[in-house]
Amino acid sequence: MERAVYELPTTSLLVYDGDRLAYQYGNGSDVSYLASARKSILSMLYGKYVADGTIDLDATLADLDIQDNETLSEAERQATVRHLLSSGSGVYHPAGSPGGDDNNPPRGSKAPGSHFQYNNWDFNVLGAIFEKRTGRTLFEALRTDLAEPLGFEDYDIARQKMLGYGNRSRYLAYHMFLSGRDMGKLGQLMLRRGEWKGRQVVPADWVAESTKERFTSAQTAGPSGYAYLWWTPERAGEAWKGSYLANGNLGQFILVLPAIDTVIVHRRAVTDQYAMARNFGETAYLPPAVKVGTFLEIADRIVAARA
Repeated sequence: MERAVYELPTTSLLVYDGDRLAYQYGNGSDVSYLASARKSILSMLYGKYVADGTIDLDATLADLDIQDNETLSEAERQATVRHLLSSGSGVYHPAGSPGGDDNNPPRGSKAPGSHFQYNNWDFNVLGAIFEKRTGRTLFEALRTDLAEPLGFEDYDIARQKMLGYGNRSRYLAYHMFLSGRDMGKLGQLMLRRGEWKGRQVVPADWVAESTKERFTSAQTAGPSGYAYLWWTPERAGEAWKGSYLANGNLGQFILVLPAIDTVIVHRRAVTDQYAMARNFGETAYLPPAVKVGTFLEIADRIVAARA
């Protein structure tokens, strides 16, 4: 394991066996940019507000009065929160941040719910809907709803940033900067079906609902299907049954394997300067990455070692 990780630009790897940190490579306390792994954390935050009726998954963009720089059509505004969570809204407005697939189909060509398109517009709008419906900033909710109950060791609300370019869309990205060990706590919380030290932090029903596959890997054209902001790896073996993954650009991963009571966190830390440059559309040196396929191969080795 040491050799396999050392040859990659990995900065930390943490493996949890239930409650126990079973293996650590690198420094789990370093805080860094999560990129798209943030989206799975947003899904976790949605849970209690869906459960108490604050957020209605079947509310449409029209119901929520969502518009953007380029006017959305009435057909586009029939997309629901549920469609956005599964990246299938059918709204192909330019996104206010990079990190999605900008090779979108033509506007109006796909009905809501009929086609998977990894479009950051959906994800950024979900952040705005969260704030609009709860009356709270997303970063404050991250602090009170997850960081404090789980005892995050490295969370700094001042470090969290809205990033992107408003000339493309009024909805920017809610970027998170977390450490590997705090990411590990998020994975363990999901592994425990939302319970932490006797407290139900995320509703158990939401953990199950939000990690249920909505689009298959054939529809996503990748190694994983997609749930509500979580990827669902389609790998062989009983150990992978019911697994789900937070996946961030360059190598930020939280993999939950309920069948073997395991969480794997992988980090390829990048500088804040890189994150800022990338998310404001500036030319930025692209650091060496650990791609999702490589990470899943690492995870396969870990699973095999546990057998």
